[in-house]
Amino acid sequence: MLVVLAGCGLIRPFGGEGVSASALPYRAKLARGEDPRNVIVTVDANGASLDAVRESARFSVTRYCLTTYGGSDADWTMDPVTADWAVRREGGDLILSARCTTR
Repeated sequence: MLVVLAGCGLIRPFGGEGVSASALPYRAKLARGEDPRNVIVTVDANGASLDAVRESARFSVTRYCLTTYGGSDADWTMDPVTADWAVRREGGDLILSARCTTR
């Protein structure tokens, strides 16, 4: 169990601090798609930096994939123009999507 948690950044066995949901900069809500491996993450982050939003979204998806499928791997929907994670804005929310890839 220690190895799995260390791999996803929840704890760090060799020093340093782990990350918990309460330490993240913004609250992220995760919703499953029609296929439960597909998830949509909505981050309430009006005026937030993209890096902070990504970390909040990444943590939620990693936790979901790990607890649901036993591994933390996820493929993020990519923007073909920027070749980076695709982010859509709706009001003050930023929306990202991913797919759990662990078998």
